[in-house]
Amino acid sequence: MITVYGYPYSGNCWKVTTILDLTGVLYRWVDVDSNAGETRTEAFLAMNPNGKVPVVVLEGGEAVTESCAILCHFAEGTRFMPPPGLARTRVLEWLFFEQYSHEPYIAVARNIVSYLKQSEAQAARVAECQRRGALALDVMEQRLAGHDWLTDFGPTVADIALCGYTQAADEGGFDLARWPGTREWVGRVLGLPGVTALPRAGIANPRGAG
Repeated sequence: MITVYGYPYSGNCWKVTTILDLTGVLYRWVDVDSNAGETRTEAFLAMNPNGKVPVVVLEGGEAVTESCAILCHFAEGTRFMPPPGLARTRVLEWLFFEQYSHEPYIAVARNIVSYLKQSEAQAARVAECQRRGALALDVMEQRLAGHDWLTDFGPTVADIALCGYTQAADEGGFDLARWPGTREWVGRVLGLPGVTALPRAGIANPRGAG
């Protein structure tokens, strides 16, 4: 059985457990709280020198890092990843967009506002994250206002990746009512059989430790 090291409130970790659940891969979960410094221990850094969750340790002992890479690894050969060609390239476009233009702003705003509780202390950073995050949501809305999914292939890892933090964007100060197509798309992703929503701030750890 593989092992997933992650933080249950992390959208990046949600992506990983979601593709595993959708594809029926069994896994063991180990809690790692990055806000508490648990990704900076010697043992964790031996798995991922970048000091971030998620990390998946395969049955053979190899560690795989970076949420979108993990998504692609476990989606290979399933309906959530197109075969090589333009359809796959369209999925990869959205994956790179998520990591460069979306997650660094929507996820960071959420962490500062709802988990670190430093909205005032980091007001300038939050404002910039909200500005840049809104631009990313504008890009998504251009597609989702007229389409059910991010690509014409149907639900893919692109949708899983972008839904990771979009579903909890309000915890960073984003009101999805401004992006109705995107809000409806979130509902479609979360409505896929086997998908469970990301836990919200202020609720008990849904997985427990270990």
